[in-house]
Amino acid sequence: MEFRPIAFAKTDFKDKFGIPRQSGRVKQLVGEIHFLPEYSNPEAFRGLENFSHMWVIFDFSGSHRSKFSSTVRPPRLGGNKRVGVFSSRSPFRPNPIGLSCVKIEKIEKNAQNNIVITVSGIDLLDGTPILDVKPYIPYCDCVHDATGSFAQENKDHRLEVDFPEEFLKLIPSEKRTALINCIRDDPRPAYQNDPNRIYKMKFDVFDVEMKIFDGKASIVGIKPL
Repeated sequence: MEFRPIAFAKTDFKDKFGIPRQSGRVKQLVGEIHFLPEYSNPEAFRGLENFSHMWVIFDFSGSHRSKFSSTVRPPRLGGNKRVGVFSSRSPFRPNPIGLSCVKIEKIEKNAQNNIVITVSGIDLLDGTPILDVKPYIPYCDCVHDATGSFAQENKDHRLEVDFPEEFLKLIPSEKRTALINCIRDDPRPAYQNDPNRIYKMKFDVFDVEMKIFDGKASIVGIKPL
């Protein structure tokens, strides 16, 4: 088998820390899928504008490993409990392939005459290689009586965010809500709870520094990357 990228993601995440754990968790997060010239024939996208969402199949390019591990430690389980790799969404897989559902905002050509799809609810690292996109079909892709095992246990976990105005005003206004909601989603592994630790989250062109303790994230600095 041979796979090659058909596109690359452009997002505000320059590092894995801070990326939402699942697509759609932060609906305000906007990104772009930039297709390579050989895949930018408009005919290949004809009809996609009639779908509200699509699946993005991608390469976990920041998580390649040479050895297979049959179990992983999901961060939301505290980082100590192991589950089977095939019962998790861990990026460390035999084949590092990911799957995200995103909302289609617009489909257009860029200055180089290549197709760009703007999407929201994205959860990808900037530069992620895209292997394929497929329309989301509600009647068969949404299973109303499905169960989610341990993944359901912390789905409502959220942090309170203290973002002082002096720091918030440094962030472009159109990106503030997305950034705050990413922080609210708690980017730490569950086993980390050091009140003095400063976490650094690379977002857009900024290094966002924060302390997290007792259910609250306090922003303590914003620095340019």
